[in-house]
Amino acid sequence: MPRNVEIKAALPNRDAVLAVVKEKSDTGPETIVQHDVFFRAREGRLKLRIFDAGRGELIRYEREDVAGPRYSEYQIARTSDPEVLLDILTCTLGRIGEVRKTRTLYQIGQTRVHIDQVEGLGDFLELEVVLRPEQTEAEGQRIAQSLLRQLGIEKPQFIAEAYVDLLPSS
Repeated sequence: MPRNVEIKAALPNRDAVLAVVKEKSDTGPETIVQHDVFFRAREGRLKLRIFDAGRGELIRYEREDVAGPRYSEYQIARTSDPEVLLDILTCTLGRIGEVRKTRTLYQIGQTRVHIDQVEGLGDFLELEVVLRPEQTEAEGQRIAQSLLRQLGIEKPQFIAEAYVDLLPSS
């Protein structure tokens, strides 16, 4: 199962962080419009990420809701029919929330750097240090902490929850 160390932080000064990310990035920017629909799950989280009418991903993941770098395991199944899958999952499991965002993706080494504009919430940074099979969680933590220092991100900016948990219930 793929693993990563990830962290989410509020971005009060998006432009300053973006300038450093652009300077350090190996690839990017790639702009991705995402609509994430979350479903009830016995364990972990389950969401359908819809990119457009012909492309989506069903993502199941487990991670602790802690403010700071955290270990995550995930599985992704790609689909060319996200609307039908959305109907099936909604009828079977029930929706618990939705998040709409525009993500700007960069790659710095083995870290996916997301600069997110989340509808109703604002601007955020999300780092995903994608661990290679031989790497430990501790190595991923060190990489994340180093990049956070370089970007000027401090503990008070860390977000423990998923975006869906931060949005008001409808």
